[in-house]
Amino acid sequence: MITLRINSELEKKVENVSKTMGISKSELVRNSLIEYLTKYNDNNAWKAGKDLFGKYKSGNSDLSVSTSTTFREKIRRKHKNE
Repeated sequence: MITLRINSELEKKVENVSKTMGISKSELVRNSLIEYLTKYNDNNAWKAGKDLFGKYKSGNSDLSVSTSTTFREKIRRKHKNE
């Protein structure tokens, strides 16, 4: 059980909406929390970028480990071709 304190303006809005919808204030707050928490849980980094992850594959599975080695190799090839 949760006890919630809200200002009188917000309480009046909750009361008006609950009357309009024909539900209790508790049910309105409960439904609102469920909807908010569902949306909150759905917004994470993986879901936001899942269409982009792996889209531009380099073929190197260890880039985060071998960054400096890869960079040095690219510099060597560049200077070799000049």
